[in-house]
Amino acid sequence: MPKDQVQDYASEVAAVEATLQVYFDGLYEGDTSKLGAAFHPFSHLYAVGADGKATDVPRADWFKMVESRPSAKSKGDERRDRIVSIDFNGPNAAFAKVECQLPPRYFTDYLTLLKIEGRWQVIAKAYTAVTK
Repeated sequence: MPKDQVQDYASEVAAVEATLQVYFDGLYEGDTSKLGAAFHPFSHLYAVGADGKATDVPRADWFKMVESRPSAKSKGDERRDRIVSIDFNGPNAAFAKVECQLPPRYFTDYLTLLKIEGRWQVIAKAYTAVTK
C-alpha cells in the first residue's frame, strides 16, 4: 500500500476511534450532548427484548432513558470500555465492535458508522447485554 494511502487509513481509523471515545464518555457520564455528537439524529438502537422480539429505539427515545437514570460516573461505577475491532467498507462506511459497561449490565455493541459531511457518526447500534 502506498504511503499516502497508509496515512489516509490511519487518519480514518483515528477519526472513528475519536467518535467511539465520545460515545464511551457520553455513556459513562450520562451526557446526551456527547452522545448526540457521536450518534446521527436518524440513528436507532436495536436489540432483542425480554419477549424475544426485536426492539427498535430511536435516538431521541434513548436519550430520554439516559437522562432519566443516574450516570455510571455519578454512582462511582468502574469504567471499562474498549474497541474490539473496526472494519471499513469504502471511504464512508465503517463497522465497530465495542464493549462497555453500566453495571450490572455488560454490553457488546455493533456500531455502523457513516462519514456524513466529513464526520464519522453512528447511524445504527445493535447490542446485547449480560447482567452480572
